[in-house]
Amino acid sequence: MPSTMIEVRRHYSEAEEVALIDAVHDAVVTGFQIPPQDKDVRLVVHAPHRFACSPRLSQPEYFTLITIDCFAGRSIDAKRTLYTQTITNLKPFNIPADHITILIRDHPTQNWGLRGGHPASDLDLGFNINV
Repeated sequence: MPSTMIEVRRHYSEAEEVALIDAVHDAVVTGFQIPPQDKDVRLVVHAPHRFACSPRLSQPEYFTLITIDCFAGRSIDAKRTLYTQTITNLKPFNIPADHITILIRDHPTQNWGLRGGHPASDLDLGFNINV
């Protein structure tokens, strides 16, 4: 059950925001092989002066930071797939590939409280995290 946050420095229309959330979620589904209905994605739109980025970026208004908190166990190949799929899925938004940063934070399953306060390590999650 990854928890994903997308942070951007520019405004998008409501339809674009929904599409952006779906594009990132679809990349997580593909890379981590989770069920599509396992969706926990937030979009945060910052005023540019509140979200600094590298001055080397040619279009700093398109800087996009994607942070994914997830269960530990995903392989480097699964993460590579997620990275590649994210870049592909964000092309329609005209976000330059080098303006996207993806940060994965792996957490042990006992550090997630789910389904009424149970440690995820005690639950049948319904999918394999060791992909």
